[in-house]
Amino acid sequence: MPDLYSNLHLIIRWLHVIAGITWIGHLYFFNFVNVPLQGSLDDAAKKAVNPQLMPRALWWFRWGAMVTFLAGLSLFVLTYFYTPGVGFGATSLLIDTMGLTHRAMWILFGMLLGTIMWFNVWFIIWPTQKRLLTGKVPADQIPAARKKALLTSRINTYLSGPMLFGMLAPAHYGAMSTPALLIALGLGLLAIWASIRSSSNVGKLA
Repeated sequence: MPDLYSNLHLIIRWLHVIAGITWIGHLYFFNFVNVPLQGSLDDAAKKAVNPQLMPRALWWFRWGAMVTFLAGLSLFVLTYFYTPGVGFGATSLLIDTMGLTHRAMWILFGMLLGTIMWFNVWFIIWPTQKRLLTGKVPADQIPAARKKALLTSRINTYLSGPMLFGMLAPAHYGAMSTPALLIALGLGLLAIWASIRSSSNVGKLA
């Protein structure tokens, strides 16, 4: 690939994928591993473990989300709004004679869910966890703060299944339709639900 566009496109796609693995990997760690673990620890154990574990994990979690988000936006522009040798403007991958393409519908579906997840990380989960870790939450508000962070993290976990389908479908699936969208939502949500259910039993079987 001797041309600048192709090399830049590949590098940004690689960055998007590796940052996404970091982000979603930590999301799954928190929900499938850490939540059951925290439930088994007493307050003394939490005070010993969490100051060492959570700041590191949350750093990779939030910055993985940010890099994924920014690289994804850049990749979207390069793919759907730029033609090498022509310049910026809607490409045929975005709009054809029939209007918005099915490929674009799928990627926009995935981007919508991904953007919601990114927002939840940076403006709900991280600020709440930061206040908890630094002791800025009054004692009587700690249970509510923990519940808020957990609920938002759970929402992100459930959204991740359909989101990933939307990200993969443009290149590997094709036509967008109501049945296809419902299947994507159903499979994604079912996979996450089954994983969360299983995570509570893994420790018992280990």
